Amino acid sequence: MDTSTLGDRLYRDPERIWAATVAGIVAVLGVGYLLFPRLVYDRFIWQYFWGPVAADGQGAACAARSDGTIEYLQGTQACAEADAASQIVAYPGYTPVSSIGYISILLIALAGVYLLLKRLDIGTDRRFFYALFPFVLFGGALRTVEDAGVSAVRAGAEPLVAFPYSALIISPFIYVLVFLLTLACVLAAYAAAERGLVERYDYALFGLGSVIVVLTVGYLGFLAVTTEFTEFHVQVLVVTLGIATAAAGGTWWLIERYAPGINAGTGWMGFVIIWGHAVDGVANVIGLNWMPALGAGANLVPKHPINAAIVEYTGRYLPEAIVAVTGDAWPFLFVKLAAATFVVWIFEPEVMEESPRFSILLLVTVLAVGLGPGTRDMLRATFGV
Repeated sequence: MDTSTLGDRLYRDPERIWAATVAGIVAVLGVGYLLFPRLVYDRFIWQYFWGPVAADGQGAACAARSDGTIEYLQGTQACAEADAASQIVAYPGYTPVSSIGYISILLIALAGVYLLLKRLDIGTDRRFFYALFPFVLFGGALRTVEDAGVSAVRAGAEPLVAFPYSALIISPFIYVLVFLLTLACVLAAYAAAERGLVERYDYALFGLGSVIVVLTVGYLGFLAVTTEFTEFHVQVLVVTLGIATAAAGGTWWLIERYAPGINAGTGWMGFVIIWGHAVDGVANVIGLNWMPALGAGANLVPKHPINAAIVEYTGRYLPEAIVAVTGDAWPFLFVKLAAATFVVWIFEPEVMEESPRFSILLLVTVLAVGLGPGTRDMLRATFGV
């Protein structure tokens, strides 16, 4: 008979600890909703998480909630008036509160994914990292499909996925959807390799991801050819990838020449990560500042608080003559390159050897938080959505 206490069993079983943590968070939110519905749901869950998703899915400037009634408003003036009338207003995109919430969810999810990979005994070699590369692109491309749907609604056309189902391809639900699809492909690729149907699992996994990406981007291309609310600016795609590759290559050359210890642990995985974050940085610069200069329409609007803060800081403190020529988003590229280089440096050879599965998982995550949004921003600008 097992006489150990519940605490002893949880300590020996990290999977139970993870499940208990998730259950505890859900229970706290559930009890809070029952006791303080307006505070927990209206002014926390709805205002910072579901409200922004709903406003985004409806193509609205904001969503205003009052006494259980929701209005989707157009124009900053209408949103400001709703806010002044003490309505609960939610805007599309991220806020500091939602960003902290999503980071917390990400950390919990990472722990769960690690335990799952450990249970399945997979994900310990570097081939796993490269094989998942197309799925990172797929996440950004799929998010752009929802952006195209918003453009369709604004043009009076029918989107491919209408709200509320489109919430599945808006943060944070899109992460769950992409994860489940990726997990299914991972299991299929490993099963095919074990049964001798393919020579290597990573080739099969990379191939599955590539097919999904091609189909998703192909749909966007189809819209560009057949609809008026979507365009195709190939120059944006070429310039973004060209500058990002040059920036990543220059950063890599500096590392190899002057500080080779930075990439001693990650090797070429480090270059892929730096390149992915360079794409994010360049896509923001082009999307926010260079669209008219490239003949690709109006500039986009930053949807992340970090991007918006950098744009505001640059525009406020740099000389107007410099901003007029270079724009106000370019520091974001250098922030991304510096941050990616720092992360690559953290993964020293000893770290990679002692915890290969956890290291690979973290590196995939680091790539995803850069290249995923970068792919979306690049495709948004490319297809004019």
